Amino acid sequence: MTKDVIVRISGLQSIDGEQDAVEIITAGDYYQKNGKHYIVYEETMEGFEGSTKNIMKVSSQKMDIMKTGAVNAHMVFEKNQKATTRYVTPMGEMVVGMSTNQIDLDEQEDRLKISVRYSLDINYDHVSDCNIVVDVLSQGCGDLDICS
Repeated sequence: MTKDVIVRISGLQSIDGEQDAVEIITAGDYYQKNGKHYIVYEETMEGFEGSTKNIMKVSSQKMDIMKTGAVNAHMVFEKNQKATTRYVTPMGEMVVGMSTNQIDLDEQEDRLKISVRYSLDINYDHVSDCNIVVDVLSQGCGDLDICS
């Protein structure tokens, strides 16, 4: 995997039988240290000033996402574990809980794909069941399949 990567994050939330899809595609940096994968990228929120720096630390059993900037949070996804965090946004603060049901890691020479299924609570109330896929591809080594 090269240092310069393309990061595609797609998510699906199921709330009361209705599904809502979200997708981000951005440039990022990748490195590996002590057997863990690190993905660093920035994102902006529409209608708000500033950006959020995201650092993902991924292993075969766990994914940590540290957000700093316009949004601040430390989210932990670990199979069969529940984690909570203070999620601070320009619109206010909330307590977010993630109960991870499944985490899969597919490692290839120039691609890394992480799939996570979890249940989401906001301020201690169940909000939705979610699926997130993080697809990381070395720049110049092919195309992200934006249809899957």
